[in-house]
Amino acid sequence: MVLLDGLHAVKHALRFGADVRVAISSDKGSVLTLAGELADDLTDRIGDLVIEVPAETLRDLVPRVHPTRVAGLAVRPDPQRNLENLSRAPRPAPVVVLENPRNLGNVGAVVRLAAGFGATGVVTTGDMDPWHPNVVRAAAGLHYATAVESLQLDDLPPGPVYALDPEGDDIRSVVLPDDALLAFGSERHGISPELRKRATKLVALPMRPQVSSYNLATSVAMALFHWGGTHPAP
Repeated sequence: MVLLDGLHAVKHALRFGADVRVAISSDKGSVLTLAGELADDLTDRIGDLVIEVPAETLRDLVPRVHPTRVAGLAVRPDPQRNLENLSRAPRPAPVVVLENPRNLGNVGAVVRLAAGFGATGVVTTGDMDPWHPNVVRAAAGLHYATAVESLQLDDLPPGPVYALDPEGDDIRSVVLPDDALLAFGSERHGISPELRKRATKLVALPMRPQVSSYNLATSVAMALFHWGGTHPAP
Protein backbone atom coordinates (compact mmCIF):
# COMPACT_ATOMS: atom_id res chain seq x y z
CA MET A 1 0.00 0.00 0.00
CA VAL A 2 1.03 3.61 -0.62
CA LEU A 3 0.40 6.51 1.74
CA LEU A 4 -1.30 9.42 -0.01
CA ASP A 5 -0.52 12.39 2.19
CA GLY A 6 -2.66 15.42 1.45
CA LEU A 7 -5.46 16.34 -0.95
CA HIS A 8 -3.17 16.79 -3.95
CA ALA A 9 -1.81 13.26 -3.56
CA VAL A 10 -5.31 11.80 -3.24
CA LYS A 11 -6.53 13.89 -6.18
CA HIS A 12 -3.72 12.88 -8.53
CA ALA A 13 -3.90 9.23 -7.54
CA LEU A 14 -7.61 9.16 -8.36
CA ARG A 15 -7.16 11.02 -11.63
CA PHE A 16 -4.54 8.58 -12.86
CA GLY A 17 -6.35 5.39 -12.02
CA ALA A 18 -5.06 4.42 -8.59
CA ASP A 19 -7.00 1.90 -6.54
CA VAL A 20 -7.56 4.10 -3.48
CA ARG A 21 -8.95 1.91 -0.71
CA VAL A 22 -9.57 4.42 2.08
CA ALA A 23 -9.12 8.10 2.95
CA ILE A 24 -9.60 9.90 6.26
CA SER A 25 -9.74 13.50 7.37
CA SER A 26 -10.22 15.39 10.60
CA ASP A 27 -12.28 18.01 8.72
CA LYS A 28 -14.18 16.49 5.82
CA GLY A 29 -16.10 19.69 5.16
CA SER A 30 -12.90 21.65 4.53
CA VAL A 31 -11.58 18.89 2.31
CA LEU A 32 -14.70 18.95 0.16
CA THR A 33 -14.60 22.73 -0.08
CA LEU A 34 -10.99 22.60 -1.23
CA ALA A 35 -11.77 19.77 -3.63
CA GLY A 36 -14.53 21.89 -5.13
CA GLU A 37 -11.97 24.62 -5.81
CA LEU A 38 -9.09 22.46 -7.04
CA ALA A 39 -10.67 19.25 -8.32
CA ASP A 40 -14.34 19.72 -9.02
CA ASP A 41 -14.20 16.70 -11.34
CA LEU A 42 -13.50 14.53 -8.28
CA THR A 43 -15.57 16.16 -5.55
CA ASP A 44 -18.24 13.46 -5.50
CA ARG A 45 -15.69 10.64 -5.48
CA ILE A 46 -13.72 12.28 -2.70
CA GLY A 47 -16.91 12.84 -0.74
CA ASP A 48 -17.79 9.15 -0.99
CA LEU A 49 -14.26 8.07 -0.12
CA VAL A 50 -13.28 10.26 2.83
CA ILE A 51 -14.23 9.22 6.35
CA GLU A 52 -14.09 11.84 9.08
CA VAL A 53 -12.09 10.91 12.19
CA PRO A 54 -11.04 12.83 15.31
CA ALA A 55 -7.99 15.04 14.90
CA GLU A 56 -5.98 12.96 17.39
CA THR A 57 -6.68 9.81 15.36
CA LEU A 58 -5.29 11.43 12.22
CA ARG A 59 -2.22 12.57 14.16
CA ASP A 60 -1.66 9.02 15.42
CA LEU A 61 -1.86 7.49 11.95
CA VAL A 62 0.38 9.73 9.82
CA PRO A 63 3.98 10.89 10.43
CA ARG A 64 2.92 14.54 10.25
CA VAL A 65 -0.48 15.89 9.36
CA HIS A 66 -0.66 17.53 5.94
CA PRO A 67 -2.08 21.08 5.96
CA THR A 68 -5.11 19.82 4.02
CA ARG A 69 -5.80 17.34 6.85
CA VAL A 70 -6.49 14.32 4.66
CA ALA A 71 -4.63 11.09 4.01
CA GLY A 72 -5.37 7.93 2.06
CA LEU A 73 -4.08 4.47 1.21
CA ALA A 74 -3.80 3.20 -2.36
CA VAL A 75 -2.53 0.01 -3.93
CA ARG A 76 0.99 0.28 -5.34
CA PRO A 77 1.07 -0.35 -9.12
CA ASP A 78 2.24 -3.74 -10.34
CA PRO A 79 6.05 -3.52 -10.79
CA GLN A 80 5.96 -5.87 -13.77
CA ARG A 81 3.53 -3.60 -15.59
CA ASN A 82 5.76 -0.60 -14.83
CA LEU A 83 8.77 -2.46 -16.19
CA GLU A 84 6.87 -3.29 -19.37
CA ASN A 85 5.99 0.39 -19.83
CA LEU A 86 9.61 1.40 -19.24
CA SER A 87 10.93 -1.16 -21.74
CA ARG A 88 8.37 -0.84 -24.49
CA ALA A 89 9.52 0.09 -27.97
CA PRO A 90 9.21 2.52 -29.47
CA ARG A 91 8.98 4.81 -26.44
CA PRO A 92 7.21 8.13 -27.00
CA ALA A 93 9.22 9.93 -24.32
CA PRO A 94 12.48 9.51 -22.37
CA VAL A 95 13.03 7.67 -19.11
CA VAL A 96 14.69 9.67 -16.33
CA VAL A 97 17.39 7.71 -14.49
CA LEU A 98 18.57 8.92 -11.08
CA GLU A 99 21.78 7.20 -10.04
CA ASN A 100 21.95 6.66 -6.29
CA PRO A 101 19.91 9.74 -5.25
CA ARG A 102 20.04 10.69 -1.57
CA ASN A 103 17.35 13.33 -1.07
CA LEU A 104 13.75 12.08 -0.83
CA GLY A 105 12.28 15.47 -1.65
CA ASN A 106 14.39 15.81 -4.79
CA VAL A 107 13.25 12.42 -6.04
CA GLY A 108 9.62 13.41 -5.46
CA ALA A 109 10.15 16.65 -7.35
CA VAL A 110 11.64 14.69 -10.25
CA VAL A 111 8.63 12.34 -10.35
CA ARG A 112 6.37 15.39 -10.47
CA LEU A 113 8.39 16.83 -13.35
CA ALA A 114 8.35 13.54 -15.23
CA ALA A 115 4.58 13.32 -14.88
CA GLY A 116 4.13 16.89 -16.03
CA PHE A 117 6.36 16.51 -19.09
CA GLY A 118 4.88 13.13 -20.00
CA ALA A 119 8.14 11.22 -19.53
CA THR A 120 7.81 7.46 -19.74
CA GLY A 121 9.01 7.03 -16.19
CA VAL A 122 11.59 7.52 -13.45
CA VAL A 123 14.11 4.86 -12.49
CA THR A 124 16.34 5.11 -9.43
CA THR A 125 19.39 3.03 -8.60
CA GLY A 126 20.84 2.51 -5.13
CA ASP A 127 19.10 1.82 -1.85
CA MET A 128 16.52 4.62 -1.78
CA ASP A 129 12.90 3.55 -2.19
CA PRO A 130 11.30 5.84 -4.81
CA TRP A 131 7.91 4.96 -3.26
CA HIS A 132 8.90 6.18 0.20
CA PRO A 133 6.04 8.23 1.74
CA ASN A 134 8.17 11.38 1.69
CA VAL A 135 8.83 10.91 -2.02
CA VAL A 136 5.14 10.37 -2.75
CA ARG A 137 4.31 13.46 -0.70
CA ALA A 138 6.85 15.60 -2.60
CA ALA A 139 5.51 14.25 -5.89
CA ALA A 140 1.92 15.08 -4.90
CA GLY A 141 0.81 11.54 -5.72
CA LEU A 142 1.94 11.74 -9.35
CA HIS A 143 3.69 8.38 -9.16
CA TYR A 144 0.45 7.08 -10.65
CA ALA A 145 0.87 9.28 -13.74
CA THR A 146 4.16 7.67 -14.81
CA ALA A 147 6.20 4.50 -14.17
CA VAL A 148 8.41 4.70 -11.06
CA GLU A 149 10.72 1.83 -10.13
CA SER A 150 14.08 1.06 -8.53
CA LEU A 151 16.53 -1.01 -10.63
CA GLN A 152 20.17 -1.99 -10.67
CA LEU A 153 22.37 -0.21 -13.20
CA ASP A 154 22.73 -3.43 -15.22
CA ASP A 155 18.93 -3.76 -15.44
CA LEU A 156 18.10 -0.37 -16.94
CA PRO A 157 15.56 -0.31 -19.79
CA PRO A 158 16.94 -0.45 -23.34
CA GLY A 159 17.81 2.76 -25.13
CA PRO A 160 20.66 5.20 -25.65
CA VAL A 161 22.00 6.69 -22.43
CA TYR A 162 22.45 10.46 -22.39
CA ALA A 163 24.29 11.15 -19.13
CA LEU A 164 24.52 14.62 -17.65
CA ASP A 165 28.13 15.53 -16.94
CA PRO A 166 30.07 18.83 -16.90
CA GLU A 167 32.55 17.40 -19.43
CA GLY A 168 29.84 16.61 -21.97
CA ASP A 169 28.69 18.51 -25.03
CA ASP A 170 26.45 21.51 -24.44
CA ILE A 171 22.91 20.10 -24.31
CA ARG A 172 21.73 22.94 -26.53
CA SER A 173 23.72 21.42 -29.40
CA VAL A 174 22.25 17.93 -28.89
CA VAL A 175 18.92 16.47 -30.02
CA LEU A 176 17.61 14.12 -27.33
CA PRO A 177 15.78 11.14 -28.88
CA ASP A 178 12.42 10.02 -27.57
CA ASP A 179 13.79 6.66 -26.44
CA ALA A 180 16.68 8.18 -24.49
CA LEU A 181 17.57 7.34 -20.93
CA LEU A 182 18.36 10.73 -19.37
CA ALA A 183 20.78 9.82 -16.59
CA PHE A 184 21.65 12.06 -13.67
CA GLY A 185 24.28 11.36 -11.02
CA SER A 186 24.01 11.84 -7.30
CA GLU A 187 23.70 15.36 -5.93
CA ARG A 188 27.23 15.30 -4.54
CA HIS A 189 29.35 13.02 -6.73
CA GLY A 190 27.78 13.09 -10.18
CA ILE A 191 27.65 10.01 -12.38
CA SER A 192 29.67 6.92 -11.49
CA PRO A 193 32.47 5.50 -13.66
CA GLU A 194 30.16 2.57 -14.46
CA LEU A 195 27.43 4.86 -15.77
CA ARG A 196 29.98 6.99 -17.64
CA LYS A 197 31.26 3.86 -19.40
CA ARG A 198 27.73 2.88 -20.41
CA ALA A 199 26.76 6.34 -21.68
CA THR A 200 26.03 6.78 -25.36
CA LYS A 201 26.76 10.48 -25.00
CA LEU A 202 27.72 12.89 -22.24
CA VAL A 203 25.81 16.18 -22.24
CA ALA A 204 26.25 19.25 -20.07
CA LEU A 205 23.84 21.94 -18.93
CA PRO A 206 24.90 25.54 -19.51
CA MET A 207 26.25 26.99 -16.27
CA ARG A 208 28.14 30.11 -15.29
CA PRO A 209 31.80 29.54 -14.33
CA GLN A 210 32.49 29.08 -10.60
CA VAL A 211 28.94 27.84 -9.94
CA SER A 212 29.34 24.32 -8.61
CA SER A 213 26.12 22.60 -9.69
CA TYR A 214 22.36 22.75 -10.04
CA ASN A 215 19.80 21.12 -7.80
CA LEU A 216 18.92 17.65 -9.12
CA ALA A 217 15.29 18.48 -9.87
CA THR A 218 16.36 21.69 -11.63
CA SER A 219 18.75 19.72 -13.83
CA VAL A 220 16.04 17.24 -14.75
CA ALA A 221 13.63 20.07 -15.55
CA MET A 222 16.15 21.73 -17.87
CA ALA A 223 16.87 18.47 -19.70
CA LEU A 224 13.20 17.57 -20.11
CA PHE A 225 12.39 21.09 -21.26
CA HIS A 226 15.15 20.83 -23.87
CA TRP A 227 13.77 17.48 -25.06
CA GLY A 228 10.22 18.83 -25.14
CA GLY A 229 11.32 21.93 -27.04
CA THR A 230 11.93 19.82 -30.14
CA HIS A 231 8.36 18.49 -30.10
CA PRO A 232 5.04 20.17 -30.87
CA ALA A 233 3.02 21.24 -27.88
CA PRO A 234 0.56 18.56 -26.70
